[in-house]
Amino acid sequence: MNFERTHLADVVLITPKRFADERGWFMETFRQEVFSREVGPIVFVQENHSLSRPKGTVRGLHFQRHPTAQGKLVRCLRGAILDVAVDIRVDSPTFGRHVAETLSAENGRQLWVPVGFAHGFCTLEADTEVAYKVTNPYSPTDDGGILWNDPDLQIDWPVDTAGVVLSAKDGRLPRLRDLPETFRAN
Repeated sequence: MNFERTHLADVVLITPKRFADERGWFMETFRQEVFSREVGPIVFVQENHSLSRPKGTVRGLHFQRHPTAQGKLVRCLRGAILDVAVDIRVDSPTFGRHVAETLSAENGRQLWVPVGFAHGFCTLEADTEVAYKVTNPYSPTDDGGILWNDPDLQIDWPVDTAGVVLSAKDGRLPRLRDLPETFRAN
């Protein structure tokens, strides 16, 4: 596996090695000791799987507050997504900046989104499936988010507001500037 630090140093792009032959291919998507050595001593406690039928579906930008804050290891099982992580740690030098990476079933890449980042994605193909491991179970009382198309974030989403498929909840999320202090880097 190749672990590549993005321009937001705590967000890591992971590319597993594929071994192909006439039957297809095999890849190891996670190994605890390698992940711990390259990223840190992370323990995953839950795995989630979503199906988004329409192309242009946006899920996010989500996070969980302490005490159940979540780190996420995201991968696309079918189709393709633009996966986005936004630094929401108020004392971070990269506060409000984001990473956007294409994850697909074809490229096999994964994105590590640590605690202190909001996460979301937009489907680039119909019938896209995404799986992600998390470091804490879902907690509705700690659930939070920021508006997917907050102009201050300058995310170049591959869909416009008129064409987006979005949950009502995600459409009502606050802008980053209206979010109470949630995370600190130090």
